Amino acid sequence: MTRSYFAPTGGHPPQTELLTGRAVFTEAYVVIPKGVMRDIVTSLLPFWDKTRAWVIARPLSGFAETFSQYIMEVAPGGGSDKPEPELDAQGVLFVVEGEMVLTLNGERHLMKAGGYAYLPPGAAWTLRNESDAPVRFHWVRKAYERVEGISLPDAFITSDDAVTPVAMPGTNGTWATSRFADPNDIRHDMHVNIVTFEPGGTIPFAETHVMEHGLYVLEGKAVYRLNNDWVEVEAGDFMWLRAFCPQACYAGGPGRFRYLLYKDVNRHMKLKSPFAR
Repeated sequence: MTRSYFAPTGGHPPQTELLTGRAVFTEAYVVIPKGVMRDIVTSLLPFWDKTRAWVIARPLSGFAETFSQYIMEVAPGGGSDKPEPELDAQGVLFVVEGEMVLTLNGERHLMKAGGYAYLPPGAAWTLRNESDAPVRFHWVRKAYERVEGISLPDAFITSDDAVTPVAMPGTNGTWATSRFADPNDIRHDMHVNIVTFEPGGTIPFAETHVMEHGLYVLEGKAVYRLNNDWVEVEAGDFMWLRAFCPQACYAGGPGRFRYLLYKDVNRHMKLKSPFAR
């Protein structure tokens, strides 16, 4: 199967371009289209050399509550020997363009487009771009919710090509999910998967559930139902959906529609009781 992954490159539109766009920010969902990811909105991060980031989700009142997500761009010779500042943070790296060397617990791993790494809290890792072209990858971060008696997940490195998509029952393979972590492994409190729709595939009901979502479109286009609205999305767009936001979609393009999907899983809902001890 031929795969493609959209990666932003920045730049700025000409002064002659209309400013009307598809960006939407509501109380239930957000759409950040690819045309918004310009040079002027990038961020620099401590201890990262020759690197910039598009921050597309962060914990914020009225926005993402459980995770942050960056699109990282590391120039040749760049990277970090001190990448993660928070001890309780876990992460997923997913490469969309170029190649990089991830050193995890002293072992070097060359990761190319489609490469995937899960990094548990406290993992010893560094990242370097030893190639002659920029590398671009997603970095999804979440504070790990520890549970007494349950150990931390293990670190692992795999790739999109190494994972077989599992079809949703009754869809004849038109809707499938590539699950990188075992869904029955209760140690994980977040999943970052890839969802694939063949042309004409659909979510045939308005999903309404407790999981918060971040969706980055890797390939193709679709019409997505978000709360009460239908919006068009394409490769390079990002969507955030708060918990219980109704959601559905139709894959409307000539090719596959694929997106990188974050969700929080496998934990009790936190209760703020005045009698809690």
